[in-house]
Amino acid sequence: MQTFTADSAEELAVVSRSDFVESRHIGSAVIVDPSGAVVASIGAPEEPVFVRSCLKPLQAIACMELGVPLSGDAAVVASASHRAEAEHVSVVKNMLSSVNLSEDDLQCPSCAPADADNRAAMRMSGMAESRLFFNCSGKHAAFLMAQKIAGGRPEDYLRPDSLVQKQVRKTVEEFCGEVPAAAGIDGCGAPVYALSLPGLARGIAAAASGKTESAQQLMSAVLASPWAIEGHGRENSVVIERLGILAKKGAEGVSVMATPDGWAAAVKVLDGSSRPASLVALRLLAAAGAVNMEAALGVLSDIAPRVTGGADEHGRALDAGEVLPGAGLLAAESALTAARPDNPAGTSSDNQTMSQADTAEQH
Repeated sequence: MQTFTADSAEELAVVSRSDFVESRHIGSAVIVDPSGAVVASIGAPEEPVFVRSCLKPLQAIACMELGVPLSGDAAVVASASHRAEAEHVSVVKNMLSSVNLSEDDLQCPSCAPADADNRAAMRMSGMAESRLFFNCSGKHAAFLMAQKIAGGRPEDYLRPDSLVQKQVRKTVEEFCGEVPAAAGIDGCGAPVYALSLPGLARGIAAAASGKTESAQQLMSAVLASPWAIEGHGRENSVVIERLGILAKKGAEGVSVMATPDGWAAAVKVLDGSSRPASLVALRLLAAAGAVNMEAALGVLSDIAPRVTGGADEHGRALDAGEVLPGAGLLAAESALTAARPDNPAGTSSDNQTMSQADTAEQH
């Protein structure tokens, strides 16, 4: 089995340098409304993709359904792809100690902290790499808690037939409304599932809109502590803090965003690049009117990956271009704009103006 091919993908974004388009990102994307209906799509969104860390909010909810008392920062860190900031590491340690377990019980890989400050502190102190620093350690801690509380053997927590992983699969199927097309092993060693992009979008929309009591608790925690889902000033954390929506990216170019009222956009960049994922998801949501366009553009200007060239007199890199919407995204935006009740003619909204400006800038 495999995901979609380049023949069925569409252009999501382009990289412009000095007004010359030097790279193109292709892939698939979808946006669903609060009823779960697909209102716009790009490429081949029905084809399965491994959803990687985009699954984490549902994995955290599954642990809560098994009786794990996740709340506050712990609930968010259980859903996180964190940078191993000092606060992240402290939360994971407390999660493990709450059930009399430790770092030694984790089965994710060891690594150095991604956070520069904590990495420097580790090197100065001579501390070794640790499983606690791995970006999925919060998820693994929640799995261990769930497995132990449910009466299973903690050391079995990554087995697909363990109590916690059975609950994860059940939660995924209930929230996403589909049976995974395939199962595999994620980078952290946990089971990972292949879903359609509409299925992923519906599942995360259900989490963000509070489908269950556990989902409500998780979303409240995420909105209260956005920093915990990635790190202070990091992409997903900024989106959550500034826009009040759930944002979760995964490896290999997968990303999903959902509003508390049930809109959601899911993206898969075919070559695995994460560079255009937030651009695509946020602009789809804004074009549909699910988030404020001006606010979304403000966030994108702050989190967009820079295209640099040269330096100023102080050695600081200068901007030489930008990542812009591709043809597939512009077409989807136009369709969403035309369909909006507040813009029946599809000619007077900010979305239309923005798409026209982007198109002109690319030629």
